[in-house]
Amino acid sequence: MTPPTPSSQTPAAPSGPTRRTVLGAAAALGTAGPLHSALASGAASAASRPARRPGPGEVTVHWLEDRPAALTGATWGTPWPQGAVPGDQSFALTAADGTAVPLQSWPLAYWPDGSLKWSAHAIPGAAPAAGSYTLTGGEPAAPEPPVTVREHRGFVEVDTGVINARIPTSGPHLISRVRRGTTVIARDGHLVNLVQHELPDDGVGTVRRDQLRSSVEEVTVEQSGPVRAVIKITGRHTRRGLSWLPFTVRLCFHAGAEGFRMVHSFVFDSDGQEHFIAGLGVRFSVPLRDELYDRHVRLVGEGHGALAEAVKPLTGLRRDPGEEVRRAQVAGQRTPGIDTWDPRVADRVHLIPAFGDYSLSQLNSEGFTVRKRTRAGHGWIDVDQGRRAAGCGYLGGPSGGFAFGMKDFWQLHPTQLDIRGAHTSTGEVTVWLWSPDAPPMDTRFYHDGMGQDTYAEQLEGLEITYEDYEPDFGTPYGIARTTELTFWALASTPGREQLGAIADAVRATPQLVSPVAHMVESGAFGGLFSPVDRSTPARARIEDRLDFLFDYYVTQREQRHWYGFWNYGDVMHSQDSDRQVWRYDIGGYAWDNSELSPDLWLWYAYLRSGRADIFRFAEAMTRHTGEVDVYHAGPWAGLGTRHGVQHWADSAKQQRISTAAYRRFYYYLTADERTGDLMRALARSEETFVVLDPLRKIREEPYEPDPRALSIGFGTDWSGLAAAWLTEWERRGPRWEECRDKLLGTMETIAAQPNGFFQGEARYDTETGRFAVQEEPRIDVSHLSAVFGLVEINAELLQQIDMPEFEAAWLQYCRLYNGTDEEAEAELGGPLPGNRSLRQAHTRLGAYAAARLGDDALADRIWDAFLHPQADWEYGEDTELRTERVTHTLNPTDWCGKVATNDTAQYGLAAIQNLALIGGRLPG
Repeated sequence: MTPPTPSSQTPAAPSGPTRRTVLGAAAALGTAGPLHSALASGAASAASRPARRPGPGEVTVHWLEDRPAALTGATWGTPWPQGAVPGDQSFALTAADGTAVPLQSWPLAYWPDGSLKWSAHAIPGAAPAAGSYTLTGGEPAAPEPPVTVREHRGFVEVDTGVINARIPTSGPHLISRVRRGTTVIARDGHLVNLVQHELPDDGVGTVRRDQLRSSVEEVTVEQSGPVRAVIKITGRHTRRGLSWLPFTVRLCFHAGAEGFRMVHSFVFDSDGQEHFIAGLGVRFSVPLRDELYDRHVRLVGEGHGALAEAVKPLTGLRRDPGEEVRRAQVAGQRTPGIDTWDPRVADRVHLIPAFGDYSLSQLNSEGFTVRKRTRAGHGWIDVDQGRRAAGCGYLGGPSGGFAFGMKDFWQLHPTQLDIRGAHTSTGEVTVWLWSPDAPPMDTRFYHDGMGQDTYAEQLEGLEITYEDYEPDFGTPYGIARTTELTFWALASTPGREQLGAIADAVRATPQLVSPVAHMVESGAFGGLFSPVDRSTPARARIEDRLDFLFDYYVTQREQRHWYGFWNYGDVMHSQDSDRQVWRYDIGGYAWDNSELSPDLWLWYAYLRSGRADIFRFAEAMTRHTGEVDVYHAGPWAGLGTRHGVQHWADSAKQQRISTAAYRRFYYYLTADERTGDLMRALARSEETFVVLDPLRKIREEPYEPDPRALSIGFGTDWSGLAAAWLTEWERRGPRWEECRDKLLGTMETIAAQPNGFFQGEARYDTETGRFAVQEEPRIDVSHLSAVFGLVEINAELLQQIDMPEFEAAWLQYCRLYNGTDEEAEAELGGPLPGNRSLRQAHTRLGAYAAARLGDDALADRIWDAFLHPQADWEYGEDTELRTERVTHTLNPTDWCGKVATNDTAQYGLAAIQNLALIGGRLPG
């Protein structure tokens, strides 16, 4: 199939929204095949469907969690069936009572026929409070007032109608001031980094620390309203010749909002041997105009409980200023005039200490401490302790104040909230992403190599600890981390209810979502899932097992404390049945780093259930695996690191970890720009094969990477490339035509191989974007080829690209992997290797073929293989999965020795997809 050439008369779709909410016109691209629905008849229960079936281009969306009481706006993505919604469709939104809600919409992805595949939508901070909203085609209501963006020489000004922010285009400040009305609430917002230049092993000795600040290099207006505005800021942390930690900060403003979101990302551009992060934070100055006894500090602990104090306390004194005075101060309100107080207090108010500095330090997941002092140079007073702080605080008074918060505060420890100078005319608040009270960040490699200087020795090491070591490969250079923060410019000190609502919004960003039924009917993500269905005992048993496995990982994360700055979001790979712990210190058995696709399992589990707890677990994993486990700078940019004791330790740097297949879910469900950046950076990731040969340690024949003849496998390698190319194509990104041609070209040349996918690999030409077609057939099968997103990406490709030869090649692979030697001999000219494993995982391939071909006999055979797997480590129908209480470990834990992450992720995917594809043939 020759890649189609778009008509020169067809305008390309815009890369982002304009001031209007009408979606941009789509280019006419490719040849779209019919949308194949492989869902088993009756898989969706009546309870999962809305009472009134929405028409094309209509869906009722609801909050993922409870309706938020503190809203700075919300953004979400909605999928559409192929051909159902025109690419230039405009949308309107109404609340449940029929009230029109202002809306901004823009395209996230198109089907090849130009119809809309995913749309993004944003509502204002002052949106009508409702539990759900109906999205339909039509003209949207205009926000009053709208958010506006004005570009001036030297700065960009954003106005939500409630607050106004000035964003310099150069210098140290991300935001030079935030104003509410005529009152400046905060100013001089910048990033701060403490860097330590050595790390004494004994923790003793004098060390030098420098303080660096952000240096803005570029400011880009990505969206300019009328409901949502996004400003992207890039730069580095600098001071006296040292420039490092490149950052990308996005500031998101919504019409009518009194706050804004900050999405903060940085790249760690150090080898972990020379410079060490001793503090990393976001800092604002806060002008203070009120009397010291009317200035207030709030630091939220667990739940809605908070430290709520005035800088100069008027309660608990030996003399009583008066009940109204005390009541007003406790409530955070302006106290009555001092001339109304008891003179015994009014005349001595200058003798009451004013506490200007506060710190809340969360140095681990199990405890935080709060302390305060009057000012620098004086001793700290211990205030209290707690377990898990909300990561939310406030400084201000009746004349206005600044609230601030960090999502996943305790989970991403060590973190800290600082308030300084609250007794002066200008206070200072700092949200520390890495607490200066904690030891400096130690990213050095964890062992000395143990003499593994040759490939032969390294392969020996692999045999004993499962770690693929290589000198100088266990480097953190180029990894990244993203953190979400929210700030509010408030008219006055928030009351308890408002403060609690702010804390809830900090903990979990308010998120609108589409219902499960709409997700299924749209064919989202390949149509490989159906709603949770317990209508038969056989289905209920599988659903119970899926629930058990997810709940087990939730429990293990909590009991094993899988938290911390670099760790949160990941899970461990394997358990140690003797110690009854996870193998956190044993080579390739420690952190999982997306091995065998737990990311996919979690996202498909969410899509079919709509459960908020699964969404949040998958969200944290996506934030982690897309940032920490992948290189974003340096020679291996675009590659991820295999599972290991440290997230960057293993020398296997691979496409299968960095694959866009793991990021697509979060991007399309939330319209998160940072995740979009990560996927766009992979559009030419085939070039990484020139830099690093993934098979360098085991090749027997001479091989030098050649851009015109790169050895690339059709499984884990190509699936990662195909995911990036498909994503860029459907997003109509800057390289979409190039990516479309590479995708179609490689699909054609895989199909043209003598044995299709069973050929295993071929030489790829980066100039033509095609594989060389081999003359001699061969059979090259790996149990890993299909378990890193190949199944899921091929399902999406076959939804929208009419290429019968490719479909035949893929269905052949799906049929034969778990087939007989006779079947393989007849079609391939020889048997498949006898050592191929993950048979239960591969049943979903057979289920896909059975559904596409309407082959009931194959479906029956697949269910038998799924329910009665050959390997004893797979989860068969009779496998007992239960926990026992273990008390001899460091902390009491619930233990199920049968569980391993490889098996869990692949069982979960097979169960979910088999139920969706051939659920009607499930025995019993």
